[in-house]
Amino acid sequence: MGKNFKESLVKVSRPEYSLEEASALVKEAAFAKFDESVEIALSLGVDPKRADQMVRGTTVLPHGTGKKIRILVIAKGEKEQEAREAGADFAGGDDLLQKIQDGWLDFDSMIATPDMMGAVGKLGKVLGPRGLMPNPKTGTVTFEVGKAVQEIRKGRVEYKVDKAGNVHVPVGKVSFQSQQITDNVRTVFDSILKAKPSSSKGKYVKSATLSSTMGPGIRLDSVGLAKQVG
Repeated sequence: MGKNFKESLVKVSRPEYSLEEASALVKEAAFAKFDESVEIALSLGVDPKRADQMVRGTTVLPHGTGKKIRILVIAKGEKEQEAREAGADFAGGDDLLQKIQDGWLDFDSMIATPDMMGAVGKLGKVLGPRGLMPNPKTGTVTFEVGKAVQEIRKGRVEYKVDKAGNVHVPVGKVSFQSQQITDNVRTVFDSILKAKPSSSKGKYVKSATLSSTMGPGIRLDSVGLAKQVG
């Protein structure tokens, strides 16, 4: 534990904080020389091994993530042109799939039209582990490629519960105003509450923690937050 982290940790003196308090504190506790990302981590009372308890979805952050997202669209003809006009960084078909096969992965989000998924699926071992595989449930397999590109540009984020029952979602940068972080967290929290599986019993959100890239975790009053967004 480094000196800077220890000094930062001292500032987190209480077991739990309201969202508004945590949004201000995460900025105060950040100490890196770069603009750290801010993330919300939730521990959910679900069993990810059960298909009926998988928590997955998307939401559009009102203030975006603060990160420049490089968007790749796999499409042909008019849909490829539509993607380019909407602002995709890369758009194409078999040529781009071959580049990925050869090791090129200089993009952050991938969209594909349904007719291209047969070819895209062959790259599952490359794209899947990196969270880049397009999926209809997250709106990244669609013929409405222009709309999908624009939503990602506006701040659409994807989330998916991991094997341990946790969800991690970016909600901004330390340079954001605390109110912007608060707004983004509320949006994510509300979306995850609505995604609660009907088969999930007991406490759904077991804990929620806000943190910056290098800073300490700040535990949120998740019960109070649920009442705010509910």
